[in-house]
Amino acid sequence: MVCDIEMPKMNGLTFIKKVLPQYPIPTIVISSLDNAAFEAIEAGAVDFVGKCVSNKKQNQSEFVKKDGEKVKIAKNSKVVAKKREPSVLVSGVNSNKIATTNIDVIALGASTGGTEALANVIGKLPNNIPGIVIVQHIPPMFSTMFAQRINRSTDFEVKEAATGDEIKKGRVLIAPGDKQMRVVKKKGKLIVEVKEGAKVSGHCPSVDVLFESVADSVGPKAVGVIMTGMGADGAKGLLAMRQAGSKTIGQDEESSVVYGMPKEAYKLGAVMKQASLMNIPKTILEML
Repeated sequence: MVCDIEMPKMNGLTFIKKVLPQYPIPTIVISSLDNAAFEAIEAGAVDFVGKCVSNKKQNQSEFVKKDGEKVKIAKNSKVVAKKREPSVLVSGVNSNKIATTNIDVIALGASTGGTEALANVIGKLPNNIPGIVIVQHIPPMFSTMFAQRINRSTDFEVKEAATGDEIKKGRVLIAPGDKQMRVVKKKGKLIVEVKEGAKVSGHCPSVDVLFESVADSVGPKAVGVIMTGMGADGAKGLLAMRQAGSKTIGQDEESSVVYGMPKEAYKLGAVMKQASLMNIPKTILEML
């Protein structure tokens, strides 16, 4: 099902909340630039497409192409028609050991189903852990809103990344929706570089680009996590991280909306440990 948010009488968000609990139909939402898209994902929609606001044939064609691609992905995805789990911090992990960890950065990559999955993971982590960098396949401008949304709902400082931003405790940096993000070391500090660039592994931003930069700049002092999403972006990058000595995690099939990216990483031997979405936060802390 493809559903607009703005509809007469009953809006699309209310409609999805009523329908999906009874009929778990994979649903793509068409949304203008507002938080309704993320609320629809919370309610069980698989993904969203930014509304086409131009009458130019080229823009319309791109919109139709993107929508078609999302529909094909949704065909084999899981529908989870429920609200996000409460953000209760992980318990039972020695905080003193986390404070003395030799890990400098935690890198996460996701695609379809990732906005909710990432919000769940970050909401369960304490903010005294090493800095987090994220690539989520998301349209431009929506990445800003995504960062703001997580910033409001967690104890982390969460922002859309810009070149020169330092990776540090309590901070989460999210790649802009149309730029490649890399981790580099300058003057003894880890920072991000955010630049326009060609698609890598079919995407900009690309998880492979981020993970490979972490492998090069951080090596064994990193944790990499690959999560729900279609395709293979991030699989080779996660393998590079593991070969460089990083600790690596892959989301399991049962908890993935689309078991594509984690599956490809697992097949390559890039994943040290598989974990459910619920257990990924604890697994990260154990690796710290």
